[in-house]
Amino acid sequence: MPAVTRTSSAADSPSTSGSVRGSAPLPFRTDRARPALDWRVRFGVLSLVWGFSFLLIKLGTEAYAPLHVSFGRLLFGALVLLAVLALKRERLPRGGRLWGHLAVSAFLLNVLPYSLFAYAELTIPSTLAGIINATSPLFAMLLSLVALSEDRPTRRRVAGMAIGFAGVLTVLGAWQGFSGQDPAGTCMALIAAASYAVGWMYVRRTLAGSPHSHMSMSSGQLLLGTAQLAVVLPLFTSVPDSFATGPLLAVVALGALGTGLAFLLQYGLVAEVGPTTAQMVTYFIPVIATVAGVALLGERLTWNAPVGAAVVLLGAALTQSGPRRRPRTEREKP
Repeated sequence: MPAVTRTSSAADSPSTSGSVRGSAPLPFRTDRARPALDWRVRFGVLSLVWGFSFLLIKLGTEAYAPLHVSFGRLLFGALVLLAVLALKRERLPRGGRLWGHLAVSAFLLNVLPYSLFAYAELTIPSTLAGIINATSPLFAMLLSLVALSEDRPTRRRVAGMAIGFAGVLTVLGAWQGFSGQDPAGTCMALIAAASYAVGWMYVRRTLAGSPHSHMSMSSGQLLLGTAQLAVVLPLFTSVPDSFATGPLLAVVALGALGTGLAFLLQYGLVAEVGPTTAQMVTYFIPVIATVAGVALLGERLTWNAPVGAAVVLLGAALTQSGPRRRPRTEREKP
């Protein structure tokens, strides 16, 4: 679940869904029309829909294959954005090279993480999936070190990465030999979180400066993600024999709200209040996911999960912090 980033793209992970910092304010044009709802209300709604997404994934996988859940999520999310795109009388982006970059972004930021989280929740609690989702900034920090990114990490950010991964070990109960956690499901969730970090770096380097609006780019990306899964589905799954109402509604809500609506809220917040404030949603997602899983699904919660989650979020906050820039004097201003 991508969350809000300093380099926003046509993806959610959502988030977002974790958040990955970049350097550019936005890689393509944003709409500046003032929303009717106060940004604090939209911030709260975004936190809720992304936090509850892990519960919805768990409900969806009770009746449908993980690929069906991720396909439905992309399909209904794309339909929401296409409807808004039509109302605003905007067009999808043009250009073969641009669509090629969007196809890669769709795989890294939507198809792969959505599918992996769905598979992971077959064997791990939704609470654990929600906490692991918050490790995306840690992977982004690690990636910047390995890839020798131009965004050079500070000591504080490196320390944040170390603290964050220590929090992951706490969540998993490393001193107990990771007992009680399915290794395969946990690894898939961690790879999903890392995929968000890789995807954001790719977007930052390939889509920065695009003249198209976030609505147009997001719609194109979700369409491509839906098409990719439509090709894969027949190879690994079969058509469901029946369509259980509850899980089906969960998948529809996951796509329409947790993806489509979340995209609209995310980019609106970045454009209005800036990425620093908007990215704070990252710290609410695991809390809401944990409360929802325990209260509504009856998932078991041991002390190390909330303590480790707090350490993970502390590390994530440090990796996204940096020294304040000195205001430029009149002579330094362009």
